[in-house]
Amino acid sequence: MIARAALLLLALFGVSAVQADDLADWPRRDVLEIQPVTDRVKAILQESDFVVDAEHPPYLRVHASAEDRRELDALGITYLVVGQEPNPPKFDKAAELGQYHSHADMTTRLQNYANAFPGIARLVNVGNSIQGRALWAMHITDNPDTEEDEPEFKYVSSMHGDEPVGMEMCLYLIDLLLNSYGQESVMGARLTNLIDTTDIWILPLMNPDGHNAGSRGNFNGYDLNRNFPSYVLDPAARGTIYDGVPLNDAGRQTETRLVMAWTAAHSFVSSANIHTGSLVVNYPFDEPASAYTSSADDALFVDISLRYASNNPPMYASPSFDDGITNGAAWYTVYGGMQDWHYRYMGCNEVTLELSNIKKPSQSTLATYWENNRESMLQYMEAVHLGVRGVVTDAVSGDPVYAKIVVDANTQPVFTDPDVGDYHRMLLPGTYSYTISAPGYEDTRVENVAVGTGNAIRTDVELMPILAHSADANRDREISLTELLRIVQFFNALTFQCDADSEDGYAPYGGSCFGCAQHSSDYAPRDCAVSLSELLRGVQLFNLGTYHPCEAGEGDGFCPGA
Repeated sequence: MIARAALLLLALFGVSAVQADDLADWPRRDVLEIQPVTDRVKAILQESDFVVDAEHPPYLRVHASAEDRRELDALGITYLVVGQEPNPPKFDKAAELGQYHSHADMTTRLQNYANAFPGIARLVNVGNSIQGRALWAMHITDNPDTEEDEPEFKYVSSMHGDEPVGMEMCLYLIDLLLNSYGQESVMGARLTNLIDTTDIWILPLMNPDGHNAGSRGNFNGYDLNRNFPSYVLDPAARGTIYDGVPLNDAGRQTETRLVMAWTAAHSFVSSANIHTGSLVVNYPFDEPASAYTSSADDALFVDISLRYASNNPPMYASPSFDDGITNGAAWYTVYGGMQDWHYRYMGCNEVTLELSNIKKPSQSTLATYWENNRESMLQYMEAVHLGVRGVVTDAVSGDPVYAKIVVDANTQPVFTDPDVGDYHRMLLPGTYSYTISAPGYEDTRVENVAVGTGNAIRTDVELMPILAHSADANRDREISLTELLRIVQFFNALTFQCDADSEDGYAPYGGSCFGCAQHSSDYAPRDCAVSLSELLRGVQLFNLGTYHPCEAGEGDGFCPGA
């Protein structure tokens, strides 16, 4: 009866409460502040399964189970209990901008935006959380149903459920973008141009279950920003999506896997994930060192971080961080963080935004937070247009090519969008040369491109397919013994035929071979058979070591040598 009366009072005052059954199995944790923060304490916490929040001198915040507390007590580590989880928040019903939204009210708001702006907005469910709540992403661009030659950008917020400010900033931003489109004002023209030239994605709430429970972790008690593949802890995950390294999402938390798969399905150029608990822009790398750990694009990251911080007065005036920015590992080490995975694996420039020293400030201050972050969020998005860009296509067919772009003296590659072939390589002003490569194609050099402070310089490229001998399965311009034996197999079989399911598109034992491309060994005449003289040509190429396509080839179109 008491519980029903309490719910009735909440309803009368327009406040929604979290249902008890949502929290029945929720992991119980205490929020601790540990001090003093010694190197020994840091090492113990980093090498364990403790959910470490962040370092906030002079203390360090930890989310600890009863077992964790017993371990800390046994180690003689002193702490102060400052909170408990779950700590379910209360939400105003039908929340407006400037009020904290429940997941249900956020869903309604986003659906209303998508319905009101069908020409430029699509609401996409990236997938459902462990407890079945949708991870909603708002897609905003001038042609949302069409893949275009535009850089893709995303904001992702509130992967920690007890950090809702970023979610509200994302809702403010969505509202501003959609309502400004096509308006005859300076801001209208600016944002219309941004939407017309950029593929924008905004995911306001990555951890809806944690948000519902007022908990940092997800329903299984995992810190999602420690759950991505780690360059140090997951050696099998090293490499990039372009190299064919697996996504390595097996066994990870549901919300992590959903965001990884969503990211891998796109070609994001720039990104930011949004938090609270500090006031700073944090840029890669977060691991492995406990000291400044720079990436190949360190100067670029400093620049785009300053674009954000310098437009946020409280952040820029930070007493703790010079100009409101920090290298991640120089602040504190994070293994399995989202920003490092995006940069290393996807070639996407991502930073971490910490918007408030207070985890969840009074909602009466949300409008002020928006004033402090609005220009920062816009300028950070607009920076996606820095550098060089273009479209890479097949010189013969004109089809888009999935290619890799590597700038001289910079080890970090970026990749084209395979759907369109467009690339967008963010670079600071300067003169650059770079190489565009793809399997089966000749490398192409782009030399001495002068990049300024404005929009990216366009250089479209047509890649020339490598003309290779049909027996050269790996297209390395050499006939190996294994590849030579394939020619011998055709010779012994007397005839061969087309076979789309085989590795080289052919199979021995008769039939018609005239429905497919001519096998290089069958040229004198083309009769679906390899004669002795044609076989000996294959032996000659094998003995020569390397070959190249040429018009003066001995009937097969190839000449010896590189």
